[in-house]
Amino acid sequence: MKKKKLWWALVVLAIICGVSFSVYSCSNADSPAPVVTPTDDNSQFVTLAEAVPDAILEIRYYGTYNFVGQRIDGYEEPTALLTKQAAEALKAVSDDVIKQGYRLKIYDAYRPQKAVDHFVRWAADLNDTKMKSYFYPDLDKSVLFEQEYIYERSGHTRGSTVDLTLFDMQTEKELDMGGTFDWFGPESHPDFCGNPETGEYTGDNSKSPAEPKRSITAEQFQHRMILRKAMLDHGFKPLDSEWWHFTLRDEPFPDTYFTFPVKRL
Repeated sequence: MKKKKLWWALVVLAIICGVSFSVYSCSNADSPAPVVTPTDDNSQFVTLAEAVPDAILEIRYYGTYNFVGQRIDGYEEPTALLTKQAAEALKAVSDDVIKQGYRLKIYDAYRPQKAVDHFVRWAADLNDTKMKSYFYPDLDKSVLFEQEYIYERSGHTRGSTVDLTLFDMQTEKELDMGGTFDWFGPESHPDFCGNPETGEYTGDNSKSPAEPKRSITAEQFQHRMILRKAMLDHGFKPLDSEWWHFTLRDEPFPDTYFTFPVKRL
C-alpha cells in the first residue's frame, strides 16, 4: 500500500509539472504501458447538438455542480463533442429511446486532457472537500486514487465515450436512476441491487458502505437497464463502475488522447 501511495504521489507531482504519462491507472503499472499519442486535431469530431439534435445537454464540468465544485479546465462552452462514429451511433440510440418516450440527456462527452489533469490536481488537495456531501460522503478523499475514482488518463479523452441519462418526455423530468451522476461509490455500479446481464433486480445492497445501507428500488434499477440496453444495442460498451458511462465498442482512436478544448466546432 505504501508503494502504491508513493506511485500516485509521483504521478500527481509529474502532472503538476507538466509531464505526460502513457499509463491508465496504477492497477496495470506492472504491465507494459500502452502507447498513447496526444493531438489537438479535432477534424474527426462533431458538435453533438448538431449530430444528435434531440439530446438535452447539461454539461456538468462547464458549471459548478460537479465533484470539484468549479468549472473544469478545458470546458470553454457548455457543449458536447464526440468522434463522428460515436455521434452516429448515439443518434441511433436517441432514435431508439424516443420511440420509448425518452430523450437522451448528456452530462459529458469528449473531455480534454487538461480537464483530466485538473481532476488529478483537485484529488491531490485533500483539504478541498466542499462537494463531499454531494458526491462522496462515504469516502475519505485520500482514497480516491487508490480506489481508482480518479485517473491520470480517461477514456473520454479518446473522444468516443459519453456520460448520460434518460429524460422522460411524459413527466418532463429525468428518469429516476436512484443515484446522481458522478456519485463515488458502489451505488453507482450497474450491478448494484441487481444483475445487469439478466436485468434481474435482487435488492442486494450489501456493497453500500453507508449506515444504514443505501439501496435502489426495482423501478430505479429497471430505468438503468433501459438506458443500458439501448446503448449496448447500438454499439456501445458499459463500464462496470458507472451506470451512466458508455464507450463506443469500435472506437476509432483507441491509442490517441486529444487536447483541444470543449467548444463548438
